[in-house]
Amino acid sequence: MTTLTPARAQRRFLLLLALRWLPVGLMIPVIVLLPLERGLTLAQYGSAAALQGITVLLLELPTGGLSDAMGRRPVLLLAGIVDIASLCLLTVADSVLLFVIFYMLQGIYRALDSGPLESWYVDQALAADEHADIETGLSRSGVVIGVAIAAGALVTGGLVALGPFGPVSALSSPVYVALALQVASLVAVATLMTEPRSRRGLGALAASVRAVPGAIGGAVGLLRRSRVVVALIAVEVFWGFGMIAFESLTSVRLADVLGDPNRASALMGPVGSVAWLASAAGAALVPVLARRIGAPWTGFTLRILHGITVAGMALLAGPVGVIAAFLLCYTVHGAANPVHSGLLHRQVEGPYRASLVSLNSMVAQPAGALGLVVLTAIATQASLVVALLVGAAVLALAAPLYLVARRSAPETVPTGTPEVVPAP
Repeated sequence: MTTLTPARAQRRFLLLLALRWLPVGLMIPVIVLLPLERGLTLAQYGSAAALQGITVLLLELPTGGLSDAMGRRPVLLLAGIVDIASLCLLTVADSVLLFVIFYMLQGIYRALDSGPLESWYVDQALAADEHADIETGLSRSGVVIGVAIAAGALVTGGLVALGPFGPVSALSSPVYVALALQVASLVAVATLMTEPRSRRGLGALAASVRAVPGAIGGAVGLLRRSRVVVALIAVEVFWGFGMIAFESLTSVRLADVLGDPNRASALMGPVGSVAWLASAAGAALVPVLARRIGAPWTGFTLRILHGITVAGMALLAGPVGVIAAFLLCYTVHGAANPVHSGLLHRQVEGPYRASLVSLNSMVAQPAGALGLVVLTAIATQASLVVALLVGAAVLALAAPLYLVARRSAPETVPTGTPEVVPAP
């Protein structure tokens, strides 16, 4: 197999990323309304949807280890098959039980999908050139994700406005489009992703499964050997907690300043689409800052700015001020993601890369749950403004952790070279 050049690997990575996130953009505007249209209550929807997060939390690290042991491509193919099955179920789901199964399948899909594609790109780029500029590729991935989600959301707006389409309701039509795109994504993964395959068959699959605990242990072992990895994982904990302030409380804050929940709900649709475009813009601009002051200082600066923008949502008066602060918040959010990912990837060699990415993602789940409980309780007992300010402070408090990477040697942490057994 011919090794891809860093440029070719980046182009394939970005195309696959666009196909992965377009269906997400299509589903975001209808994912709550569709169960309600199908007869579920809001409480039933919430209980069913919570299973997705629980499933991801339980499977995040094992599936990351599976990707390291089996290979990136087969795990992504399996993820695509699971997502197609879940979307097929969603086209007919009309009971609590079917929605419970849908969200469990979505949790399995998201756990399988978390990390392998990004890890594949970094593996390919560094295999071709150990000094490859992976940070630029990761920043461009942020642009692609933001644009893809915004585009998908806008397409859904048009589909809902034009629907229904025969027996398919207006809210159901985006599901069918998302399903078609996921099939296209599966074909693209099978065609464009290339990996060395030294062994095939059931024996290789069994060996890969047996290697999962070792891959997980290798990633967890990095926490014992590297202060930088500990610091970066800790940043993700603060980040997961603080994200609740702008992901879950923005619409409530907007309703507060408008004095009308219905107007706030109507505004959040287009504002949300623009926010994802702002996130893309932040990801596009961050390489300029990173080249000037370095990735650790860039991460430090962005964490401080993130806190300031959330504080602006709390303190600025009127809907214009809240929306402006929210859009700036998402700009910083989009810029911070590739910086964090780049620093994380620089700390590990290939065999444990996806496991470390999964570990990083996994800690955000309980941190977000804790943030949801704490910040909503503060909003209830004190005020929404105080809750937003607490969230802002938590985001900013993570900033000094990035400076641990500045004092670290640039080399990756030794991980050993266990055999990676590709599966069929």
